[in-house]
Amino acid sequence: MGMDDKIKNTAQDLTGKGKEAVGKATGNERLEAEGDADQAEAKVKKAVEDVKDTLR
Repeated sequence: MGMDDKIKNTAQDLTGKGKEAVGKATGNERLEAEGDADQAEAKVKKAVEDVKDTLR
């Protein structure tokens, strides 16, 4: 996994955590769900990059 990809995935995960926290604090279910989705997407991207690294 390239360093750029790691940074982007980490940023997306942190953004998702922030959205989720704000959504929970404000009772905004849509924002909370969007945060969960961002985190899930970042995890999938990390898993794909890990597989690529393993195959190299």
